[in-house]
Amino acid sequence: MKIIVGLGNPGTEYENTRHNIGFMVLDILKEKLKSGDFQEKNKFQSMISEGELNGEKVFLVKPLTFMNLSGNAVQSVMQFYKSSAQDLMIIVDDLDLPFGEFKIKSKGGPGSHNGMISIINQLSTKDFPRIKIGIEARKDEIKAKYKGKDYVLSGFSGEEEKELKPIKDKACEAALEWLKNGINSAMNKFNQKT
Repeated sequence: MKIIVGLGNPGTEYENTRHNIGFMVLDILKEKLKSGDFQEKNKFQSMISEGELNGEKVFLVKPLTFMNLSGNAVQSVMQFYKSSAQDLMIIVDDLDLPFGEFKIKSKGGPGSHNGMISIINQLSTKDFPRIKIGIEARKDEIKAKYKGKDYVLSGFSGEEEKELKPIKDKACEAALEWLKNGINSAMNKFNQKT
C-alpha cells in the first residue's frame, strides 16, 4: 500500500493559491489512476481518494487541517494503515525553488515549510520521499509586494497559469514513477541535471 499526500489548505478561497499545488497535482493523479472521488473522512481529518496500481492499493490524501497542522492528518492515516515512512510520498510547494522547477528527494529537512515541519514532528522522522514544486516568484517586484505568508496564499500570475499544467503533469508522472519503480528510479528520471 502507498499513501500520497498533497499539501494545501481546505476551502474555496485557497483553491488556486501557490500553497495548494499539492492538492492540484492530486486532482490530476486521481484521473490518471482512475481512483474514486475524494471523500471526506473525519477520522483522518482528510479528503481521501482510493485507487490501485499494479495490484497495490494507493491512497491519495488531502489534509483538511490547514497547512500548519498537516502532520495530524498524515499521522492518523499512517497509524490506521500501519504504514512505514517509505510508503509515504508528500507533494509540496517550495518557496526556495524557482517557479516551474521541482525536485524529488528520498528524505530531508522541512526547510521553512510549516506543513513539512508539522509532518516531520508528528511522524518523528524526516526519512520519507517528497516531490517539491518550486513556486518562488521570478520577478523582484512580485517578491517585494508580498511577505512570505501572503505570497504563498496568493494566486498564480497569468503568465504562470499558462505554464502550470505541464509542471503539474510532470509532478504527477514523477509520483507514478515512484509508485511503479521506487524513489531511486523517480529521482534518476525526473530530477533536473545541473
